[in-house]
Amino acid sequence: MPSLRSRLKRVRLLLCDVDGVLTDGAIYITGDGEFKRFHVHDGLAQRLAAHAGLKVGWVSARPSAITSRRAEELKTDFVVQTRDGKVPAVEEILATTGFTWADACFIGDDVVDLGVLPRVGLAVAPADGRPEAKAVAHYITKAKGGNGCVREVVEMILKAQGKWATVVEKHAR
Repeated sequence: MPSLRSRLKRVRLLLCDVDGVLTDGAIYITGDGEFKRFHVHDGLAQRLAAHAGLKVGWVSARPSAITSRRAEELKTDFVVQTRDGKVPAVEEILATTGFTWADACFIGDDVVDLGVLPRVGLAVAPADGRPEAKAVAHYITKAKGGNGCVREVVEMILKAQGKWATVVEKHAR
């Protein structure tokens, strides 16, 4: 089995579930629509990952206009919101990029992510993920979903790839 460090070094594509990973899993529905809470640290982490050369995608089993809006704000490379299963969605992204499953990291928190998690080179579950997702993860974050778990993973990837110091230096000017 490859070590966690070697898995981190190989990542070229960062894929995330949305509800429960990029958000805390809460969905507020009002008469005017819905809203969700996204953590700014996770959003910045996504931009840092992109600037460091990683492709970033979101794969959600729950279509949402709010998800589309946030993805657009962050210039997310791939956004797939489908009720037809996440594996075909990821396979389409892989075909588009030319990457393999081994080149991908997927952060997922629940049973709808179980098709993808065992296939990727780096499977991650947030601290508050469901036991089934944690059981197949190579790494379980210290942070909960929607509370910096994506930031934690991005920093680990960029540090393992020797890119973190450059990212920090660029923003320290």
